[in-house]
Amino acid sequence: MILISCEQGSPEWHQARAGCITASMFGVARAKVGGLTDQQKLYVDAMLSGKGETVAMTLAGYKAGPKAEAVRLALAGKPVGQPSEAAMNYAFNLAVERISGVPLDNGFETWQMKRGHELEPMARMEHELKTGLMVQRAGFVTTDDGAFGASADGLIGDDGGSEYKCFIAPDKLRAFHIDNDISGIMDQVQGCMWITDRKFWHVGMYCPALEVVGRQLWWKEVRRDNNYIEKLEEDLWQFKLLVDDYEAELRSEAA
Repeated sequence: MILISCEQGSPEWHQARAGCITASMFGVARAKVGGLTDQQKLYVDAMLSGKGETVAMTLAGYKAGPKAEAVRLALAGKPVGQPSEAAMNYAFNLAVERISGVPLDNGFETWQMKRGHELEPMARMEHELKTGLMVQRAGFVTTDDGAFGASADGLIGDDGGSEYKCFIAPDKLRAFHIDNDISGIMDQVQGCMWITDRKFWHVGMYCPALEVVGRQLWWKEVRRDNNYIEKLEEDLWQFKLLVDDYEAELRSEAA
């Protein structure tokens, strides 16, 4: 990886992210329409794992093998579904930034992003106090080719890292504090481990409003999942091809 030392939210940070497919947007980059249904995915996953058609149909609740084109493509190892509108817009945004070399939004930050950057040092300090670990501030890290990057909130030793969220939306707070569910940011977390080649990542939810009950920091360790990362990487490379296509088309119009 390439480590870029910068303050998150700074002009240098925004510049480093321009044209780079970032971990916080991996979920958007992977979003598709017309893909497999949950039932079809159960069937395909069982077939690809070598369980056989009878077992796969039973697990997925089919009385006969599904004949959908999406299933046929998935079993053949080919891409299924089309990029969502959000994915296409993000890809186009990146293509423009590649050409201009600067952020398309001129480094604009929502109040949520600004709040997160302001609270991050406190979240990191709480994390260190609760775990006894030393967390190194990381700035922005990218793959060697600069195509993919992540704003790693911290690096822990040689094998770990950390991500701190400062959500205030009740549904997101409940997902962490009550349900212990971080599935909504798993693409980002596993993506950070992929880019940094780390073995574990600590996810923290920092909410100052809960300090009165000692619950200002909820945290959980997530281990590297190579199977998850393999699928993530495959989808992201497909997304990168879409960015490449948009960039090539824009440049051809200018020629």
